[in-house]
Amino acid sequence: MPGLFDYIIVGAVAAVVTFIATPIVVAVAHLRGWVAQPNDRSVHTTPIPNVGGIAMLLGVLIAIAVAQSLGRFDLLFDGNIEQIGIVIAAIAIVGVGVLDDSRDLPPPAKVTGIVAVAMLLTWFGATMYYFRVPYLDVFILSGDWQPVVTVIWLLGMTQAINLIDGLDGLAAGIVAIAAGAFFLYAFRLSQLDLLGQPNLGPLVAVITAGVAVGFLPHNFNPARIFMGDGGAFLLGLLLAVCTGMVGGRADPLTQAFVGQTFFFLAPLAIPVLILGVPILDTLFAIIRRASQRQAIDVADKGHLHHRLMNLGHGHRRSVAILWSWTFLLSAFVLYPVLTSTNPTYLPFGMGAIAIVLFTVLHPSVRRKRAEEIEAALLRPASEQIRADD
Repeated sequence: MPGLFDYIIVGAVAAVVTFIATPIVVAVAHLRGWVAQPNDRSVHTTPIPNVGGIAMLLGVLIAIAVAQSLGRFDLLFDGNIEQIGIVIAAIAIVGVGVLDDSRDLPPPAKVTGIVAVAMLLTWFGATMYYFRVPYLDVFILSGDWQPVVTVIWLLGMTQAINLIDGLDGLAAGIVAIAAGAFFLYAFRLSQLDLLGQPNLGPLVAVITAGVAVGFLPHNFNPARIFMGDGGAFLLGLLLAVCTGMVGGRADPLTQAFVGQTFFFLAPLAIPVLILGVPILDTLFAIIRRASQRQAIDVADKGHLHHRLMNLGHGHRRSVAILWSWTFLLSAFVLYPVLTSTNPTYLPFGMGAIAIVLFTVLHPSVRRKRAEEIEAALLRPASEQIRADD
């Protein structure tokens, strides 16, 4: 089986190829007019290319090709067609996203495209077979249920990444942290011989982390390119594949091992916690829009990153805060897996409190609050009455 160094090589290839390809994509996008125009929801003021998913796709394809050529991954690839399904699905979903970025596809068309990609994954077997509900039972997915679960999982992951992609570098950084953490988790399970083989989950996870890392320098504020729906859909696809292959194939007969917490009893809980920031943002968006009787696909400025900026945090600081939450959740999940000891919750609780205090008590937040109070006091009484009404 491939070792840690083999996986690192493939992840590095994905990062380097994406990093080199992105400026080329930027140049082509300017020539072809594939740019995002400023609007009332955006924080940029000039047209910026929004087809970063193309550069990411190149990183994915070349990284898989390198993995196949190394020979160390032969046990994963020989007699296995799942990698073919992943490659075709990646090309298809980037195509759907780029079409949406350039022509603004209607929501039903995007959903139909993502569902078709999920069917491709199911056809090639790149999906989950069973999952464990904590303290209840192991549910084995029949052939009828596998497509349904794959569609739901893929739609959830793609929309979570797409919705959180609202500030420069936010989605790429979160995915880099989350995919890197999930790779360590998956690799650990593989070392313990607790994953059904062949399992491409760890490989897909490290490639996902690599393309996110390679894209991030070009996407961090001030961004020279956006990932667009093509990039968000691709990252969502890769996360759905690796989490489904690991979480839906970890040995269902194993009850626990030394030092492991309840997380192992439900491997699908791992990606939910690691991706807590985008998933929570997605749930809030659904609840917010449903309460206002709006369609779920209606854009607004109520996302977590918008709220942080409204508090008074700048662009980069807002991104750093949400990165910090992802890192903390990932560390909380990985600690018992990598150390084989039950977690000491105090350090993680202190870390969470520190992030909250930094968020609400930062000098910029207090300054903005004071300015708002001063502006309210200076406002004419008649305006204050109308505002209260």
